[in-house]
Amino acid sequence: MPGVVEGAEPGPGGGVVRFARSTLRVRVTTGGAVFCGWDGAEPEPSYALDGPCPEADERAELEPDTGGGWRVVSERVTVVVSRDGTVEVRTPGGVVLRRDLPPRWWEPAGAPGPAERGVRGEGARWLQRSEVAADARFFGLGGRASGPRLRDGEYRLWNTDPGGSFEPGDDPLYLTMPVQLVVADAGTHLVFHDNSWDGAVTLREGEEGAGSGHDRPGWCRTRMEGGPLRYWVIVGTPARVLHGWAALTGAPAVPPRWALGHHHARWGFGGAEEVRRVVAGYRERGLPLSALHLDIDHYAGHRVFTVDPERFPDLPGLAAELLEDGVRLVSIVDPAVKAEPGNAVYDSGAAEDVFVRDARGREVRGVVWPGESVFPDFTDPRVRKWWGGLYAERLAQGFSGVWHDMNEPVSFAAFGETTLPRSARHALEGRGGDHREAHNVYALAMARAGYEGLCELRPNERPFLFSRSGWAGLQRYGGSWSGDVATGWAGLRASLALVLGLGLSGVPYSGPDIGGFTGSPSPELYLRWFQLGAYLPLFRTHSAISAGRREPWEFGPRVLEHAAAALRTRQRLLPYFTTLAQLAARTGAPYVRPVWWRTPKDRALRDCEDAFLLGDALLVAPVLEEGVRRRPVRLPRGRWYDTVTGRAYDGPGQVVLDAPLSGIPVLARAGSVVPVAGPDGGVELEVWTPCQGRRGAGAGMLAVEAGDGWEKPELLRFVTRLRDGVVTVEREGGGAVGYPVRVRGEAPPREGRPSRRTG
Repeated sequence: MPGVVEGAEPGPGGGVVRFARSTLRVRVTTGGAVFCGWDGAEPEPSYALDGPCPEADERAELEPDTGGGWRVVSERVTVVVSRDGTVEVRTPGGVVLRRDLPPRWWEPAGAPGPAERGVRGEGARWLQRSEVAADARFFGLGGRASGPRLRDGEYRLWNTDPGGSFEPGDDPLYLTMPVQLVVADAGTHLVFHDNSWDGAVTLREGEEGAGSGHDRPGWCRTRMEGGPLRYWVIVGTPARVLHGWAALTGAPAVPPRWALGHHHARWGFGGAEEVRRVVAGYRERGLPLSALHLDIDHYAGHRVFTVDPERFPDLPGLAAELLEDGVRLVSIVDPAVKAEPGNAVYDSGAAEDVFVRDARGREVRGVVWPGESVFPDFTDPRVRKWWGGLYAERLAQGFSGVWHDMNEPVSFAAFGETTLPRSARHALEGRGGDHREAHNVYALAMARAGYEGLCELRPNERPFLFSRSGWAGLQRYGGSWSGDVATGWAGLRASLALVLGLGLSGVPYSGPDIGGFTGSPSPELYLRWFQLGAYLPLFRTHSAISAGRREPWEFGPRVLEHAAAALRTRQRLLPYFTTLAQLAARTGAPYVRPVWWRTPKDRALRDCEDAFLLGDALLVAPVLEEGVRRRPVRLPRGRWYDTVTGRAYDGPGQVVLDAPLSGIPVLARAGSVVPVAGPDGGVELEVWTPCQGRRGAGAGMLAVEAGDGWEKPELLRFVTRLRDGVVTVEREGGGAVGYPVRVRGEAPPREGRPSRRTG
């Protein structure tokens, strides 16, 4: 425990509060984010931050508070530190959003001597318990199969390959983050414990009116096995919080436009001829396909950065051939390098001394797909530079993008667990340390190496990269996917939970293995998974080598017909997805958002987990259970139109909608402008009839990209109104709309039959 307060020293954006056995630094930045660091912990160095720590808010000052404590008051947030070390984060109006109780530390057995005052050893363990409002709900913590709302329980913070496949309830998974989003009536806040060591977060929801009529607050307990006790808190609306998070940890990378189309992948393509057959199958049936992914079986002996010459005798030629049909090749890349003299990657790495070593200076060796393997130390800038240069081989083979796998990292020969020994040594940017600290950021640093390498090799193109594992800040380099989700209805539900949870943790581009990684989905399950995937950022089928096929025509003519419709819908929505990608880069808002995104005080919406918003305009209600042909849909406030029938529904409330095998319910917000691909291939604006009057005005945006380079696109904003039965569409700032407009949606009789007029 910190002990009793003894004094304080003002500093930029706050200052340092001194206790009998500890110190606490509080700093409010210009963007309103709050940093708290105990025992000398500073914001840097950090793998999460995008560059140096944001500047302090010079208007935020440390001043005495009642009861012998201290407080920092700023425009967006107030921080109150009590005399015993309790830290309260309050709204500008004084409502407490979060109460962090005094932390506790202890040195593990065998640690050298007691810690001096204000200084903790790197292996000092700590625990912090926090209280939140009784009505609060928890989200985030990276990719979690149970959710997106996180129920009572313990969630481990250790990136882990669960082995085989996973379902809801399996935890931890590949991509954990100490990032919580807490939503309550009083407000929303995000808390990020900037500590990459092994740990756990235990959550308990509160209860209103518990006991004798008093609320029982919710609480969370964060426990870490070492490292600093430092954390950030960002408060505001959900949109403002995610914007602040992106400003702190980096803007999400914008995928090239083709990466927003449909991807087909499989572990087990027999060779070039099978790839040609699959692509031809899509082409002959008129099914859009943007990319095809090659898994580890295209390598020579599973060795990374190689090609099996028998299966793929002319891979560059195959890539060029597919590109003529508009299909790109994407390559898997694993971090493990076969420890074999004569293997060019191993020989190069050994000469450069890039592999992780143990405390005695020997290469750490594990067993992965190619056999006995070594592991690059991506926490060393020199190693990242070396590794990034290796992607030249992938580009020369004709690949247009990469997906990182097995990078938790995984070793089948377990050192007590299926990863590297905790004693393995890492550079950690020159500070030095071991795998206890490096494990969770290993994949993040690998993603950085790949991204920066691709940028250097092809400076005029945005890279396409997504990673199975990662940590806070992964969005700077790319996205993620579900990993080996089990085939089954439970796996389908877990897929949606993962995408929503990752988006609320700052990673907006992700998606599942459609059909599940393992097993053979029934035609109905495959179709429902496919229909969900059509509305998710990464739209990819994928399966294990032992699993059933995933081509849409393998499930019969009825499934093929409905899957083809889903593919056409995705193609039609590509201008909208492109716009969402650009908005994510500018605002941090995920493409896929919980239904409470704009109305977080709606408690019924906070508990809704079977639907989502795609941007601001569309509400998607997938079918997640077998045999369902009608399903209830919880509506946020406002008017919503069924995109099939055009019928209007008013929220908040619940409606029951048809969900035939031909498609899942999708509703459009009244007044929204959705950019879509027109029949001639150009962009048209689909306008959903606004409500009458000024309060019914709607809006929408279109990102006009020049290509897949780095030039910032023009963002056009449109506003819509309904007056006297006439829908008007205007370009904000003046000027012609410039695109064909199609008005949709039935206006209720009292508003008259809508007609169209563009400004």
